[in-house]
Amino acid sequence: MELKDAVVLVTGSSSGIGEATARAAAKAGARVVLLARREDRIASLATELGNALAVPCDVTRPEQVHHAVQSAIERFGRIDALVNNAGQGLHGEIEDIGVDDFRALLDLNLIAPLVLMQAVIPIMRAQGAGSIVNVSSGATLATYPGSAAYTSSKSGLNTLSSVARLELANVGIVVSLMHPFMTATEFYGAVKSGAAAAMAQEADMVSFAHKPELVADMILDLIRTGAAQADLVPAAYGGSFKG
Repeated sequence: MELKDAVVLVTGSSSGIGEATARAAAKAGARVVLLARREDRIASLATELGNALAVPCDVTRPEQVHHAVQSAIERFGRIDALVNNAGQGLHGEIEDIGVDDFRALLDLNLIAPLVLMQAVIPIMRAQGAGSIVNVSSGATLATYPGSAAYTSSKSGLNTLSSVARLELANVGIVVSLMHPFMTATEFYGAVKSGAAAAMAQEADMVSFAHKPELVADMILDLIRTGAAQADLVPAAYGGSFKG
């Protein structure tokens, strides 16, 4: 898909990978729809980018998702690409995982992407084309202590994406998966639980964490090429990245 003049909707666009993706898409000539809960941040970013729309949205609230999608259609008339980036971590051993925390994590990391896909698929089907990139995690490519809740939610997203790619291929909608490696964002400081362990892990790996701009560039490559998936995970951690 050509990004120039395309309408790209990005969730979690107030910081990190989402913000970097929005910036990169706008630089490539796309019209960007910014979704996040932090209204002040996305409003400022929309002003900076120019041809962009900021819509405050909690993606775990279906009524807010549908309002955001309708706002995008009213402003731009179409949606060409969806980047399902909003998500959260949870660090904890199996016996310590809070059930309520796990349910909330699944709601954000797995159910919300489904709701967003369901909201844009009819629009893309009517257009005869569309791209959906679901941002998973490189942690799903290996097994790590304390990661069960988070990687379970993202592994579910992997399967959801693979099936959606198969089901939607004949209507011109391409579904792709992005597997980032450790990225220098607010992610580790905003985990659902287990913050101390998560921050310790971040400190151990900060010297080789990727910049969010690297992830953003690969997300845009997936939109352009329609490839099934991409990863930034070194081979030692189960991926294919050689950079």
